[in-house]
Amino acid sequence: MLSLSVASPSSVTFASKTNLTKSSFHGVRVCLTRITCTPSIRATSSVSSVVKMAKKQEELKDIRTKTTEQINEEIVDLKGELFMLRLQRSARNEFKSSEFRRMRKRVARMLTVKREREIEEGINKRLSRKLDRQWKKSIVVRPPPSLKKLQEEEAAAEAKESA
Repeated sequence: MLSLSVASPSSVTFASKTNLTKSSFHGVRVCLTRITCTPSIRATSSVSSVVKMAKKQEELKDIRTKTTEQINEEIVDLKGELFMLRLQRSARNEFKSSEFRRMRKRVARMLTVKREREIEEGINKRLSRKLDRQWKKSIVVRPPPSLKKLQEEEAAAEAKESA
């Protein structure tokens, strides 16, 4: 019954075959109107996506300059930070919810670079998973950097109070 016709790239028109349709509710006529999309909205969204892509590429370049050991250390730190954020959320403390996504994506990028290097070395998926399990067992549990910073600030505050 409805058909879609495009008059120009910046506008979309919805029209009926008769342009006026009769509904089953006591003969009331409903007229379908024209809906247009402004091109300026599309232009601004594409510009912001270009900026986001540039930031991602820049971050990937930074990650690729690091050694595999540095990447492993940062992955452990970021996973500790994620754990701290989950604790803050469960305790209903203030936290930035956007940090969850940012950290998860950063960890994913690092793991991607790590896997790219394994592929270059000729390590297949099965051996990669085995090495990953061994690496996870060898991780020494330590507090994340944000917790260390918080503990240092509390120690400094206590030192000021006692002095």
